[in-house]
Parts: sequence; structure tokens; C-alpha cells
Amino acid sequence: MAAVVRMPALAAGATEAAVQAWLVGVGDRVEVGQEIVEIETEKAVVEYEAEEAGVVAAVLVDAGAAAAVGSPILVLASEGQSAEDALAEAGVAAASSEPASAPDPAPTPATTAEPATAAAGATGLPATESSEDGLLAPAPAPVPAENEPPDSESEPVSAAEAPASPGSRQFASPLVRKLARERGLDLTGLTGSGPNGRIVRRDLDDLPAPAGADAPAPAAAPATRATAAPAARDAGAASYTDVPHTGMRRAIARRLTESTVTVPHFFLSADCVVDEVIELRARINERAESKISVNDFVLKAVAAAMLDVPEANAIWTDDATRRFTSVDVGVAVSIPGGLVTPVVRGVETLSLSGINRVVRDLAERARAGRLKQHELEGGSFAVSNLGMYGTSRFSAIINPPHAGILAVGAAERRPVVAPGGELTAATVMTVTLSADHRVLDGALAAQWLAAFTERIENPLTLLV
Repeated sequence: MAAVVRMPALAAGATEAAVQAWLVGVGDRVEVGQEIVEIETEKAVVEYEAEEAGVVAAVLVDAGAAAAVGSPILVLASEGQSAEDALAEAGVAAASSEPASAPDPAPTPATTAEPATAAAGATGLPATESSEDGLLAPAPAPVPAENEPPDSESEPVSAAEAPASPGSRQFASPLVRKLARERGLDLTGLTGSGPNGRIVRRDLDDLPAPAGADAPAPAAAPATRATAAPAARDAGAASYTDVPHTGMRRAIARRLTESTVTVPHFFLSADCVVDEVIELRARINERAESKISVNDFVLKAVAAAMLDVPEANAIWTDDATRRFTSVDVGVAVSIPGGLVTPVVRGVETLSLSGINRVVRDLAERARAGRLKQHELEGGSFAVSNLGMYGTSRFSAIINPPHAGILAVGAAERRPVVAPGGELTAATVMTVTLSADHRVLDGALAAQWLAAFTERIENPLTLLV
């Protein structure tokens, strides 16, 4: 009996996803649990496993194309069943009779997109924990002729993505093209290491950085959702440029709007004296190969406070409050055009250097678009640190299903009153806890914040 593989819902609220690369082709035998396709969501790439066994009869969505969640993307034939019979039984039509990795036919003049003549690139700050950066606006796309309506599914085309010759086409996933634009890399003439020369992410790492890499090459103007050039306005009217929403920006907007509407936030703040953290960090970094950051101490103190107050290590579900035995903490990481929160697993078991290595690896792969979906899921708590930008204090929005997030400000020299009553100077860091009142009552949240303050002010307790 034929089986139809449908586009899975891999991210909360997602309505579509893109096939980045097929790991099987027509005629291949597929076993249950075998990875068959890489699917690109708004924030990560997921290797999807087959839920049924069979032989690939047809690929319905080519690599690089998007499809609605729930729509057919692959047909599996049963043992001894022909591809034609499997397609007839499944009631779908194949996108191509060739294997998924085979090149597409040369585009015809009627469907070939014209290269953009004007473009603007996206740029942002280097990825660091919990900062958000902006995008420069792309230039408007060429307006199609009256008898040639715009294709809502068309892909942006730039000089780096244009066919190498009139009769050939260069194959690269949308994520690869996006990274190439951000890094200012020219893919023209490049033969990738993927099937049939398809360019994959690892090929970009082997390309030399272009001259003037600090200013990325202009990206193509999107062929869809691009706004026309602003019409002439009266003198004195404000000028503006519309920046089309990216999938990641829409996902951030959807998730955080959901959080502010459905999660009852309340906020608690504390001033932590961190002179001992600064001193201990300096002593460790004198001998450490990888430099420990203050944020590594913060994560370790968060985990220790969860062990001190285990009732706080929990999330809300429809049927129960779910409490965890291990401490998995999300770390907000800024990437060009958005923000992701990969999760560090088992923080309570990691040393400071271990936390540093894991966070550094997650941040680097987030920058390169190499995070897996499971690395963005789970945990009960998160940390957002804007101290490196000089921000003294702020409040963060909870990332569901987490029950809390700690907003960390800059460590600054401030006047404080010592226990003896005298006025002195100390290094003070203000932290603000955003708590989900469905899980954490005020007293429980205050107890946890007091435990965190005690741990971060006495960092030697984090090492034993």
C-alpha cells in the first residue's frame, strides 16, 4: 500500500516550510526512522525521519521549494508496487519523474525571472547573547508588465544566484542563498559538494571572504512582497522605506505577541554585587584557554538557584504544572535579522568552561544557520543579557513554554551602603526576573531570585 509523506508542522504556528535538501531519491529503499529530508523552518533546519517504510516512488516538492504544512511532499510505494500504481493509489501527481537530486530543466523565457538591477543588503551586529539588530531596507523589485502578473511563489534572483549560462541553472537552497547574500559571497560558477553539484552550507565555509567583507554585497530585492518606490509627497512629508517581513521576523512577532497576550507576566528586580565574580573570572582567565564570561557565571547561578528552589524549575501545561529534575536553560542569541534562543542542556552538571564551550558553539551555529530544531526546544527558563551594550536594566518577554526569563544588565560601579553603614563603591549588576504567574507565585519567584542573588554574589559556591 502506498504511503504519502506530508510536510510536517515542525515549528509552533508555522503554516509552511521549505525543503532544503532530499536525503533520498526515486527508487531508494526507506526504513522507518531513516532521515529522508532536511526541512528549513523559520529559525532552524530539521532532519525529518520516515514514519513508514517503502520505496521512493516520487518526489512531489523539489529541493529549495516551499510547501504548506500538511501537503504531500513524497510518495512511498510498498514492496513490489510500481511507481505509477503508487501515485495512482495516493491520488497525487509527481513534480518530477527524476530523482530529487537531478537538475531541473532549463527555465523557459516565459518563466525565467529577470536579474534584479537594484538591490539592498541586510546587515546587523555580530551575534552576541540577547541583542536584536535591524535590517536595511531592500530596494523595490521591478514592476511586472500588465499581462504578466507577479508570481507569489517566485524566489528572489540576484547576480550571485543567476544561471551560469542560458541553458543551465545553479542549485542552492534558500538558506545557502541567504547566507551568501549576508556574507557578500559570489556563487557564480561554483560547483557544490551536494548531489549533482548542489551548493550546500559547508561549501560556503570554503569560499574566501570577499574584499570589503565588512560591508556585505547587496542582496536581491525580493520578487514578492516588495513595495513600490514611494510616490512623490508634499514637501515636508516624512520619508520612509518599508522593510518586508522575513519568516523569522514574523515568527518572533507571532510568538512574543502570543506570550504577552496569554502569559500573565510579573516582574521582580534585584541588585547583585558582583565584585567577587569579576575577581574570580579574572583569576580563571589567567590560565584558561577559552575566556570565561560573566554570562557563564550567570547561567551557572541560574542552575544552582533552580536546585535550591526546585519548585521554580517548571512550566505550565493544559493539564498540569510540569516540574523538571534537570536544568535546561535557553540563551538568547542575536543573529542578523532576528533572535533565537537555543537551549543549554543540564547546566547544573556543566563546569564554567563547559558552559562557555556549549554557548559559544550554539552562537556560532546560530550565526551560520546550522541550529537544529531540537536545540531550540525544551527548557523551563531563559537568560537574556544586554549588559555588553551598557544597558543598566530591562525587562524581557517570556519565551513560551518557559515560565521565566532573567534579564541581565551591565555590571557598573555604583555607590552602595556596606553592612557597617558606611558608603562605599561596588560593582553592581541589576537583574530582572519576568515570571509566569500561572507557575510562579510572587513569594516563590522572590525566593528563587534571592537564591540567585546569593549564588552570584558568592561565586565560589558555584565551583563546589
